[in-house]
Amino acid sequence: MNAPHNHVPTQADGVVDWLTNGTRDERFIDDIFAQMCIRLQQAGIPVKRATLHILINHPQWLGARMMWSDGMREAEIALVDYDVRERAEYIGSSANEIHDGAAEVRERLAQDSSLSRKHALYDEMRAKGLTDYVAWPLYHTLGKRHIVTFATDRLGGFDDAHVAGLKKLLPVLALVSEIRVKNRLARTLLETYVGSHASELILAGATRRGSGTTVRAAIMICDLRDFTKISDNWPRDDVIDLLNDYFDAMSEPIARHGGEILKFIGDGLLAIFPLHEPNACANLLHAVAEARKAMAALNERNSGTGRAPLNYGIGVHVGDVMYGNIGSSSRLDFTVIGPAVNMASRLEALTKTVGKNVLLSRDFAELVAKQFELEHVGRHEVRGFSEPIELFAYQG
Repeated sequence: MNAPHNHVPTQADGVVDWLTNGTRDERFIDDIFAQMCIRLQQAGIPVKRATLHILINHPQWLGARMMWSDGMREAEIALVDYDVRERAEYIGSSANEIHDGAAEVRERLAQDSSLSRKHALYDEMRAKGLTDYVAWPLYHTLGKRHIVTFATDRLGGFDDAHVAGLKKLLPVLALVSEIRVKNRLARTLLETYVGSHASELILAGATRRGSGTTVRAAIMICDLRDFTKISDNWPRDDVIDLLNDYFDAMSEPIARHGGEILKFIGDGLLAIFPLHEPNACANLLHAVAEARKAMAALNERNSGTGRAPLNYGIGVHVGDVMYGNIGSSSRLDFTVIGPAVNMASRLEALTKTVGKNVLLSRDFAELVAKQFELEHVGRHEVRGFSEPIELFAYQG
């Protein structure tokens, strides 16, 4: 029979209880972390500086560092890019040691510097009068390791009771932080793959097949020209780089002007500008104008490497679309469908035969004609529609 576990009181017991029972309504881990450090000080543990390093699985960022120091009410957040592990700020740091498997990094900052670890971080802390520093891995499920650090300016550094109290926090801080990180990760992944507005609807419970709403929106469909020939003749990595550069040139102006990209389809994209925003149609054309400039700059850069210029077509229409969950019982797509989407797609295809990069339907053109100079290009047969459609081109 196992002996009962003896509870050893520490100065951090009240903070552990608060982490366990008092943070249920706190949404953000950086707020919890700052409040935890303040409570540690109040409990008599002389924390002067603390950091929490979290891997966040973001498409642009490897992780986030939350830093708190004495007197701060909120933690400062800095995003860390994927190249950090190749730079001096990481190499030889406590994060490097823990990433390589260390269970603890303890640096007595006040001792003889000839006996110390060599890294700019330790020099920086000594210059601020800190005397002791400790870093530990913070274990989440499935072997994921994050990092928490504490430093003090107390003469003699942390004593054994202080260290025991801080260690006692770690399992609870791990649980509390994992919940918040997973919540943020779910939101980030949804925003990355379905867009900000759709992700909010899904997180609010719009997960049932067929659930959705009718939205009046300006619809934009963009497609890259001659992509099949490019993908057949170029090295794979070059094709991926080209697509990413092209999507950056097109996507960033759309997001900047309030549009939402619902999906990338091979070398094309589908975006909407809901008309609940009064300037939605004008915003769409502003985005198109900026994307045109970005594509011109991209082509100029590519010409230096001998690549042929990239051409594209954009079809724009306005109308009611069904916006919601469509798919099989176990695999759903949050998208828009309806005749208005089909029209935008047909107009994009017509750019090839009309010889214009951007074609607008009359319905859309009437909403922006007073603000933008448009070129009337006549009436054209549109596949799937019984009557010829009056079209306009936009040169930006």
